[in-house]
Amino acid sequence: MTGNHRNSTITRRRALAVTGGTVAAGGLAVAGHRSAFAGTTDTTEATASASATGTGACMTLMSSVTEGPYYLDGALVRKDITEGKSGVPLSLRLTVVDATDGCTPVKGAAVEIWHCDAWGYYSAYTTANPGGSAPAESEDGSTANDSTYLRGYQIANANGVVKFETIFPGWYTPRTCHIHVKVHTGGSKEDGTYEGGKVNHTGQLFFDDTVAEAVFALEPYSRHSGSYTTLDNDMVYDGGGTSSGLLTLQAVHKADPSKGYRGSLTLAIDPDAESTGAGGGGGGTPPSGAPSGSASPPAATPSSSAASSSSSASSASS
Repeated sequence: MTGNHRNSTITRRRALAVTGGTVAAGGLAVAGHRSAFAGTTDTTEATASASATGTGACMTLMSSVTEGPYYLDGALVRKDITEGKSGVPLSLRLTVVDATDGCTPVKGAAVEIWHCDAWGYYSAYTTANPGGSAPAESEDGSTANDSTYLRGYQIANANGVVKFETIFPGWYTPRTCHIHVKVHTGGSKEDGTYEGGKVNHTGQLFFDDTVAEAVFALEPYSRHSGSYTTLDNDMVYDGGGTSSGLLTLQAVHKADPSKGYRGSLTLAIDPDAESTGAGGGGGGTPPSGAPSGSASPPAATPSSSAASSSSSASSASS
């Protein structure tokens, strides 16, 4: 696979600063969480060498990453977000800490994630063409635009930890493999959704190219043919390793990628900051048929006001 979709007009964000307890408004600090799954057996770590950052450091992004056109207000509070989607299992462990208070855990923070399926489709936006040659989204039994697969919230425990069960994301032109993330504080769980509060950060999580390419050679990913955009050629990832959202990954079985991966990262936020979701990282043209902004929840999906102020500011990069 080659990354031939680089937009040469994009200027990458490389403004990184190590802080001693302060972060820019809307900023996010991330550090490798290499011991997140200590004690598990038959695992191997797969992450870029550039991501080697101590968990005690607060490496701050100077601006948020764009929300993109595939956000859906009203995602459910749940640990398992697969909704029957097939793919390589992925267990995520994300830790939210306060960068303004010695990286102490942020209990009660709501972490929201969303990403595409194995063929590059997002729930509620299934008319968007993922590029290359991909099966129709409905071929795996999905219920088109009334679905909410691969979206959800979790509320951080006393240690600031949230966990998700999902699948390894696929890809679509012109983006690399990624997961979107928002961190909310000040709200509460209501009727299965997260209500109120504010968005402290909007960002994206990324995957090592070697791991991604091994996964994409497997079913059902292999049924999507075309040119995968590597990290170096992505319009959003800026090459900063974990400080730019690169996940630390461990294979469940070192000789068999189909068994799945465990991904981890520490997200250090400023609880007083508010993110508009319109951060840097470039835009680019969405796949054919992609929306230009946020959507309303599908029918019968509980509505949430958790990030209404940020969804209006989304740009064209997803």
